[in-house]
Amino acid sequence: MSGVLRVGDVVEAAVAKAEREAITKNHTATHLLHKALKEVLGGHANQAGSLVEAERLRFDFTHFSAVTQEELDEIERRVNEQIWLGTDVEISYHALAEAKAMGAMALFGEKYGEIVRVVKVGDYSIELCGGIHVRNTAQIGLFKIVSEGGIGSGVRRIEAVTGRRAYEYMDGQLALLRQAAGLLKSGVQDVPKRIEGMHAQVKELSREIESLQAKLGRIEAGSLADQAREVGGVKLIAARVSAGGMDALRGIADELKAKLGSGIIVLGAEQDGKVNFVTAVSQDLVGRGFHAGKLIKEVAAVCGGGGGGRPDMAQAGGKDPSKLDEALKRAEELVLAQANVI
Repeated sequence: MSGVLRVGDVVEAAVAKAEREAITKNHTATHLLHKALKEVLGGHANQAGSLVEAERLRFDFTHFSAVTQEELDEIERRVNEQIWLGTDVEISYHALAEAKAMGAMALFGEKYGEIVRVVKVGDYSIELCGGIHVRNTAQIGLFKIVSEGGIGSGVRRIEAVTGRRAYEYMDGQLALLRQAAGLLKSGVQDVPKRIEGMHAQVKELSREIESLQAKLGRIEAGSLADQAREVGGVKLIAARVSAGGMDALRGIADELKAKLGSGIIVLGAEQDGKVNFVTAVSQDLVGRGFHAGKLIKEVAAVCGGGGGGRPDMAQAGGKDPSKLDEALKRAEELVLAQANVI
């Protein structure tokens, strides 16, 4: 029936109005942001593109390096100061030359007619723009930068939210902070201090782990030293060991090298579904032509990996731990083959 206003139409109109109002806030905020960028970063920070939606705004600008957190905080503060001042937004029409004489910023590469639309925010910002804007900056409510990053050579991008969306974003961040405080069993205000304390504990525990790994390495090295075999007249230890990482594996190899005096060491350790290898060759055997880097390259290849290094010490990684024993057997074959050639 004509002339009857349906509930759906009312809701749709209300939603459209809310979206339009949100866009006017975001659009005006881009003007304040542009000016703040120039004040904080320098006059070279020119607009290089933008996107204004009801949910957010995106502003691209020219700048030669990443924007620091301190600079972002200052930019955000300056925009919000203009919002809280409640400055009227004036829109007027002028000849292009007159508008430029007034100090209005024009976008590089943009084509303008003889008469242009000038948007002026008090004494703070004046630009040529055909978009929709709030009547007063106080209508924006709040401005919050969500992210900043590079999108190309010399071009950065800021994404931000205003008004209700800014409140929702900050409320979400506060909820995360409260969640972190709960996990840390502390008040919100004590979260940084608690994290600092935990970092100190982690460092101390890491030092203790390294000390224990060194002790275990010495114990394991002592046991392995007794397992050295003569292969082609060369002492060889080719063994699977337990090691928490490449550093621990090198530590065991160093201990064994000191105990053996003369010999070749090939160690393999499974870690996180992969394999670490370390090979060490005593100096007298290096002089005879044995090369740790060349040896480990072929050994690691058995496990689908690769690596290399110096003649006296080398390391490598492998992808298939199921072939670790086969790789160690290959090390024995390679040492025997070279010993017979020598």
